[in-house]
Amino acid sequence: MWEERLKIYDHIVAQCANFERKGKNMIYTSANGYMFTLLNKDAEIGIRLSKPSQETFKTQYNTTEYRSYGAVMRDYVKVPDELLDNTDLMVQYFNESYNYVMSLPPK
Repeated sequence: MWEERLKIYDHIVAQCANFERKGKNMIYTSANGYMFTLLNKDAEIGIRLSKPSQETFKTQYNTTEYRSYGAVMRDYVKVPDELLDNTDLMVQYFNESYNYVMSLPPK
C-alpha cells in the first residue's frame, strides 16, 4: 500500500514544475522554508492550504485534518483516497499548496 501511494505521490509531484519531492523515509515537498505536502507512514497524503481553502476542501471532500506520526499537522488537510486517481485535480491542489507557502514570510 505505501509503495503504491509513493508512486501516486511521485507522479503528482512530477507534474509540478516549481518543486520536487524530498526525503527518503519521510516523504515531503517544501519551499520557502515550509513543508507543504506529506506522505506519512500510514500512506496518507496531506496538503497544506490557507484557512479558507482548508475549510472548503474539508467540506467539499468530506475529509478532516491531517495527522502524521500521531500529531495533527497544522494547516494540513487529509487527501481522501478517491481523489488520488484524479491527477489533474491533485496537481492543482499541490500547486495551490506551493503558492500558499510562497505567500508566507520566508523561514
